[in-house]
Amino acid sequence: MEILLPKMGESVAEATIIRWVVEEGQSVAADEPIIEIATDKVDSEVPAPEDGVLVKHLVAEGDVVQVGQPIAVFSMNGEETTAVAAETPPAQESAPATVEEESPAVPSEAVLAEVSAPLAPTPAPVSSPSQPGSLPSRESGGRFYSPLVRSIAAKEGIGQAELDAIPGSGKGGRVTKKDMMAHLADRGQSAVGASAPAPVAPRPAPSPAPQPVAVSMDGEDEIVEMDRMRKLIADHMVRSVQTSPHVTSFVEADVTRIVDWRNRNKSAFQAQTGQKLTFTPFFIEAVAKALREFPGVNASVDGDRIILKKGIHIGMAAATPEGNLIVPVIRNADRYNLNGLATIVNDLAARARQGALKPDEIRGGTYTVSNVGTFGNVFGTPIINQPQVGILALGAIRKKPAVVESDEGDMIAVRHMMFLSHSYDHRVVDGQLGGSFVRRVADHLESFDPNRPVV
Repeated sequence: MEILLPKMGESVAEATIIRWVVEEGQSVAADEPIIEIATDKVDSEVPAPEDGVLVKHLVAEGDVVQVGQPIAVFSMNGEETTAVAAETPPAQESAPATVEEESPAVPSEAVLAEVSAPLAPTPAPVSSPSQPGSLPSRESGGRFYSPLVRSIAAKEGIGQAELDAIPGSGKGGRVTKKDMMAHLADRGQSAVGASAPAPVAPRPAPSPAPQPVAVSMDGEDEIVEMDRMRKLIADHMVRSVQTSPHVTSFVEADVTRIVDWRNRNKSAFQAQTGQKLTFTPFFIEAVAKALREFPGVNASVDGDRIILKKGIHIGMAAATPEGNLIVPVIRNADRYNLNGLATIVNDLAARARQGALKPDEIRGGTYTVSNVGTFGNVFGTPIINQPQVGILALGAIRKKPAVVESDEGDMIAVRHMMFLSHSYDHRVVDGQLGGSFVRRVADHLESFDPNRPVV
């Protein structure tokens, strides 16, 4: 059997192979690790499915592998596997297929259907490589083509010669889905010969990718290479900004009731529950209530479809020892009381700092909260954690003079105030929904019951 790279999170599409724990031909017991992998969120291990023998490595250390891609051939119960290993195709030496960026220009319903459907296995080579629609290899003349690009080319009758002539805007000149859509739009209704494709009509080349600006350095400067996780985080952030048009709404909330209640009860709370009481559980509780009331924010986007999530699973951005960020998920956050939320928040934050989170604990989030107030920041404009449609930044709590309304009239008093910054995907969340949601979070914080029991 083939062992596939498992899915490790809703927004995780690939992983880097760190180290093979089990060598080819070596026996291994069920659930023992066979390989160490790393994503932009967490390092993990892939276990053996059963007792058996690891027949062949299909990927090498340092490779970047797509979720669902075969990584090894495995034989259960130690059966003879020489023939299987011989028949197993070697791993692709070229870079794996990247997730092609979305483009609104779709020239035909056939392409849309192909792009929307899961990618089928790579078709077997045919006898006439030059025939339009027959693309026998993932590479041509050293140029790599992803399964999605080849699928579009086959559907639209683009031969290999024509495909090779398309300028690529991807990394290393790779042709992306956007390049294919632009080519098809310019190509129009022109026919391509079955045996000898006609030369492609000249068209303006796509805008080149921005080139890095030359940086002047002298002998006093220090050059620091990005570590693996920082590179992956950078790529994830860039793709999020390119995918979602970000809009941010701001609300200032009076959290004096929460501050006063916590100051009065934090010692008793710890004595009764064994948990330190930070402000984060109060924020998570308010966000969970608002998400129940505004389900359009507890959602994700799949092409032209909006997926409304039934479970409220709130991601909580936390710092790792290296200074990177990781987002453990509080599953079904709306089902916990303050004590339960405090327990989960403290546990996840502690293990995030220790680098001890498991893959299941960082996947499946439907909304994310980031506490920028921890760094003394008043507010921020956070970037959405794809494929979610919203993220809330929590600013620092500060004492400020504020107008307080009462039956006796308005007065100025010293209050504990904080800003809430809600960034949302304007493709599916408009200003009314995005602004109303963050306002409701503030309402829940301001209406906290000052006479609430400790547990």
